Amino acid sequence: MNFFIQNTYYFIKPLVPRWVQIQLRRSIVLRKRLKYAQTWPIDERAKNPPEGWQGWPDNKRFALVLTHDVETAKGLEKCYPLAELEKSLGFRSSFNFVAEDYTIPTGLQDYLIDNGFEIGLHGLSHRESLFKSEEIFQQQVARVNHYLKEWGCVGFRAPSMYHNLELAHNLNILYDSSTFDTDPFEPQSDGMRTIFPFWVAGNSNQKGYVELPYTLPQDFTLFVIMKERNIDIWKRKLDWVAEHGGMALLITHPDYMCFDKRRPGVGEYPSVYYREFLEYVSRKYEGQYWHALPKDITEFFKRDVVNQGQGKAATLNREDVQERRQLRACMVVYSFYEYDNRVIRYAEALVKRGDNVDVIAIGKKGQPRHEVIRGVNVYRVQNRTVDEKGRLLYLIKLLVFLLNSAVFLTQRHMRNPYDLIHIHSVPDFEVFAAFFAKLKGAKIILDIHDIVPEFYASKFNKSKDSLLFRMLCGVEKASSVFSHHVIISNHIWEKLLLSRLVDESKCTVIMNYPDQSIFFKRPRNRTDNKFFMMYPGTYNWHQGLDIAIKAFGLIKDQIPEAEFYIYGRGSERKNFEKLIVRLKLEDKVYLKNSLPLDKIAEVMANADLGVVPKRNDPFGGEAFSTKILEFMSLGVPVLVSNTKIDKYYFNDSVVKFFKAEDEQDLARCMLELINNTELRNRLTQNALKFVEDYTWEKNKSIYLDLVDRLTENK
Repeated sequence: MNFFIQNTYYFIKPLVPRWVQIQLRRSIVLRKRLKYAQTWPIDERAKNPPEGWQGWPDNKRFALVLTHDVETAKGLEKCYPLAELEKSLGFRSSFNFVAEDYTIPTGLQDYLIDNGFEIGLHGLSHRESLFKSEEIFQQQVARVNHYLKEWGCVGFRAPSMYHNLELAHNLNILYDSSTFDTDPFEPQSDGMRTIFPFWVAGNSNQKGYVELPYTLPQDFTLFVIMKERNIDIWKRKLDWVAEHGGMALLITHPDYMCFDKRRPGVGEYPSVYYREFLEYVSRKYEGQYWHALPKDITEFFKRDVVNQGQGKAATLNREDVQERRQLRACMVVYSFYEYDNRVIRYAEALVKRGDNVDVIAIGKKGQPRHEVIRGVNVYRVQNRTVDEKGRLLYLIKLLVFLLNSAVFLTQRHMRNPYDLIHIHSVPDFEVFAAFFAKLKGAKIILDIHDIVPEFYASKFNKSKDSLLFRMLCGVEKASSVFSHHVIISNHIWEKLLLSRLVDESKCTVIMNYPDQSIFFKRPRNRTDNKFFMMYPGTYNWHQGLDIAIKAFGLIKDQIPEAEFYIYGRGSERKNFEKLIVRLKLEDKVYLKNSLPLDKIAEVMANADLGVVPKRNDPFGGEAFSTKILEFMSLGVPVLVSNTKIDKYYFNDSVVKFFKAEDEQDLARCMLELINNTELRNRLTQNALKFVEDYTWEKNKSIYLDLVDRLTENK
């Protein structure tokens, strides 16, 4: 999935013509439609009813629930004709209104309620997510509950289907309807895999609620984005839901319906499609379905299923209604676990949904060999000091780790077999540590953080024509073939890997997304008048830190209040120390040691400017830097070299670009950002919008779905 196009679309939505918005989203959806043909519009895994399910009232074959989300003032104007259409055919529905984006006409809600319809709350604003972070949610929950009470609503649906089933316990609701059985085209695309209601249990201090996932594709997706010219997909999905006795819950939007005989405008479709659907239901399934409002479904499910002990409580991790088998997973990584945000995210995502996770990693002198960190068992089988001076020493350490991790992994697998082993590269050949486990049935994932041939060529100054480079390409291919699936960390590297004849069907791109529970905008605790520039990461040559230090040296006298802090570790540290002394920057540029994620996030949040000065060489120019997204999430403007990878994902409305490897241009851009507060603020605000969908929380389902597919037959 092309996340750059997707996130750019949501960012620029208010700034571009409607037809351009639709074209951008259409390009995303059409590509994803092919990729998810096996699970959309029908995911066969969603057909199983809750445990002990006794069926719908009066032995009806299935339930039909009609809902409408009114997104704009334009949609308000069409509520009356839509309600009249339904009344003429004997149907009733729920109308969900946004509380603070428009003024609801006097009498509209009363008219709907008096005529047997239901009112629901569709969030405070359709321009932002209530669940962006727990802090933002807690700031707004009182207002949400105010409108629920004022309008007499018992149900809630979040704008753009963003959801957090755990936080929703704080809302005064009987039901939520912000999820779906399957819809890979939503920004937060973690389908619930069920066509039935399910119960979301609270803890001792929280009451539970019923979740009503929508199970028929949305009208906007079908008729505006996909340009379908009939209701065949609606009919196909309805027939499948009816066959399995589920709940056919449909979302339509009056905003996009055209009720008169004129040609539908941009972003509209003929309302006759909706009429045809209602006529199809009543004609084909007359007497077979229970037509109910969402509140009626909720009352039935809570009374006859939950209270009777027949239904399973839903987990908060997009699991099926039926119970999922707990997995045993192991991750192997030649790095310090507590500093590796990519590995931490995978491991904790599995633990939070109930799986057992071991991590085999390296450690530092004085660290315990075994430690439990937020539910993850971390085993440090080898100590490492980052002091490699040449490729032979570096290779020896990797080979020793391969041996140590293979022995440790095999011993643990023999005692209690793993279902999944997730190997993190560098190096690629570490995947062979799982040789015995694979023979015994474990599924193997190779996760390529950095593409190895280019990484080594950059680190040790070797050309692509060298024997070493060609050998590393061979190892890369052999490692990929050995694995059941390969994860690659950006789309440019995916193309490169596929060009080296790696099987496309076994490759998935999962980028380095910020953990929103750690990287979120927060108040600064600095009170000084200094200008604090910062880089957090590794001290490697391709990161271009020497360029940034030289650029800072060019402006130090013009901006005496500026300071540059560089946090990290790596083999180039001594070279940087010498450069700082030579340029007489000892009281301006500070090299600091690495910090754990939660600690470095606090430091980054207090920076005035983030600097990411990578070289545009064959490795650095294509290596995606997570620190850019992390700065964005923290509300810190970012100065970035115009590398191939960064130009691919970002634009100059969200970051400030400088010419890669040009210290003069970098110095110029530093001065511009230091002196232009308005520019920094604009970049910050644009980036905060851009990064909304670029978080781990909204994309972790890609990984969890992959794990489930690989292990479903074990």
